[in-house]
Amino acid sequence: MGKVTLFSKNNCMQCKMTKRFLAEHNVEFIEHNIDEQPEFIDSLKAEGFQATPVIKLGNGDSFTGFRPDVLSQLAI
Repeated sequence: MGKVTLFSKNNCMQCKMTKRFLAEHNVEFIEHNIDEQPEFIDSLKAEGFQATPVIKLGNGDSFTGFRPDVLSQLAI
C-alpha cells in the first residue's frame, strides 16, 4: 500500500484508536495533527472530509474514521 498518512487532532478518540491500531500492527505512518498544523485543514475540507481521523494511503485511497476492517489490510 505504500506510505500511510494520518491526519488527526487533539482529544479525538477515533484518532487515538487509529494510531494505537497502526502502532500495534507495526504499520509505519506519518501523522499530521491539524490542531498543531492547521495548514492541512483547507485541503482536507476541499477533498470533502469533515472529521478526523483521515487516513490517506500511498495508492491514493483515503477514508475517515476508525476503520479496523480497512486498517487490518495494511498490517498484512
